[in-house]
Amino acid sequence: MHEMSSDSIYPWHRDAWRQVQGLRSALPHAILFHGPAGTGKTDFAERFAKSLLCENLLPDGDPCGSCLSCGWFSQYNHMDFRRVRPEALDRKEAEESEVSADDGDSDEQGARKSKEPSREIRIAQVRALAGFVNVTTHRHGLRVILLYPAEVLNAESANSLLKVLEEPPPGTVFLLVTNKLDSLLPTIVSRCRKIALPIPTWDDALAWLKEQRVEDADVWLAEQGGAPIAAYEQAQADDREEMDEFLRQLAKPGGDGLFRTAERLQKIPVVRLIAWLQRWLYDIFSLRLAGTLRYYPRYRKELTGLAQKSDMVALLDMLKSVNERNRSADHPLTPRLLIEDMLLDYEKVVS
Repeated sequence: MHEMSSDSIYPWHRDAWRQVQGLRSALPHAILFHGPAGTGKTDFAERFAKSLLCENLLPDGDPCGSCLSCGWFSQYNHMDFRRVRPEALDRKEAEESEVSADDGDSDEQGARKSKEPSREIRIAQVRALAGFVNVTTHRHGLRVILLYPAEVLNAESANSLLKVLEEPPPGTVFLLVTNKLDSLLPTIVSRCRKIALPIPTWDDALAWLKEQRVEDADVWLAEQGGAPIAAYEQAQADDREEMDEFLRQLAKPGGDGLFRTAERLQKIPVVRLIAWLQRWLYDIFSLRLAGTLRYYPRYRKELTGLAQKSDMVALLDMLKSVNERNRSADHPLTPRLLIEDMLLDYEKVVS
């Protein structure tokens, strides 16, 4: 998911920003930014891309924000820039724009939504770069290609990208962003200059959230595993009531509440419910194994009780099962039944 945009570098990225400025004198043909999800890596890479194309660069390496190149880039219309990402991210961005500027054309919107967008970066998207990298640049500077998240390259598109990186076109810089470095082809990783963008300290992340006037910042930060951008976005989401209902069901399983919960939450994206359940299960596992929890400290009492009576083998099997569900959960045919099935499996583990 594309992370929240920013007009400046996040505080926890300042050292990395100075690091990439040091690369300008001998710019690599490919840079790979890697680190945990929800920490602003895509924003960082986009800002660096903008700075590479800026025609009036500021002394600290920041783009000026006022030249023609910066203006075009801000609208994703720069002729020497390409952004490669899954269709699903483009669809999500378009749908959010439609919600904020609803034109009432439900038939047209329905037609666009009838075909489910790909969650992968497909080979056609990589091949389409051939024409871009083989023509003269419009502003007589660099060509910049931003690709994210790199872990969703499928086998064909990854091999196609590898061929380009093996014989990099002159005057072209690839910026790759990934949440899962280990899932990339080692041959792709070896052809990139790696820049680590680690998760900030708890205190730094919490201070930033409070600067954004996020209420209950410590709660949101814990629930997102210390990732401040993810915490910010979740705090702005309108599903807090649904999340609390789901967690209450997990905290006190049993009875017919399971079916009412599945009925009421069937319109929430299943991938979001799975993420909530994954974190809950990790907390149970962590409490059972080491007496610590990470995501839901406000439910410590309930989680501790569940951990004491959970079977470790069944818990590990459940974690594996939930991870497998996540791969195909974007568009389930029957969300309510999937939620019921998931909660029934959970109750077997903690009963």
